[in-house]
Amino acid sequence: MLSPLSPRPDGSLKASRRYVVVASRYNPDFVDPMVNKAVEEISLIEPGSKIQLVHAPGSFEIPYLASRVIAQAKPDAVICIGVILQGETGHADLIAASVTDSLCKMSVETGVPVIHAVLLLKNEEQARERCLGNQTNRGTEAARAAIQALKASESIIRH
Repeated sequence: MLSPLSPRPDGSLKASRRYVVVASRYNPDFVDPMVNKAVEEISLIEPGSKIQLVHAPGSFEIPYLASRVIAQAKPDAVICIGVILQGETGHADLIAASVTDSLCKMSVETGVPVIHAVLLLKNEEQARERCLGNQTNRGTEAARAAIQALKASESIIRH
């Protein structure tokens, strides 16, 4: 069992953080690699942190599940991951706008960093570039954003 305390670079101890990744099951060929990279990055930068994965049916359901996670699990940060591919109608734009608005409001209203990595992409080529690469992977970037947001928040509290 991991200790709830982990060492800081200066040798002092801090409580390990709790992250929840809420990820869409839709477009798993692109979403799953982003989830794996996010988990990998958190584990690398903050070993000992607890990471929970919650699966949403699709991107539209991510805000609902993220709000339930915040209310029930009280994580330090939530990372939302999904891929919306544009089709011939405006449906993808409607979903993306709704998700974006909901996640932003949720973060501000709860005081919990809610990282938005639900990507609206034109095609699979864009998805491959952003989701499957080792150099550019939005899952890695989302994990770093969550960690940096928490650190920035801690620095505000200290001053």
